[in-house]
Amino acid sequence: MGVLILIVLASSVGVVYVRHLNRALFIDLQVLEQERDAMDVEWGKLALEQSTWATHDRIEQIAKEQLYLTVPAVDSVILVMP
Repeated sequence: MGVLILIVLASSVGVVYVRHLNRALFIDLQVLEQERDAMDVEWGKLALEQSTWATHDRIEQIAKEQLYLTVPAVDSVILVMP
């Protein structure tokens, strides 16, 4: 009878430990999901910023102002067909 009580006691301690471990892991999962969501939001903002910085108008403006480039005359453009 004493062995049976020890087995039940050990089993109950095991159940309590496993439930505690499960709760701790679930809390870690929630923290990681919140971090993932925050990174998704930041990635969206950065993608929007990148698309803003890479617009054709902005690149053309920088080419004119900083590199002093101009659009070539129509008669100086040569079209090469493959």
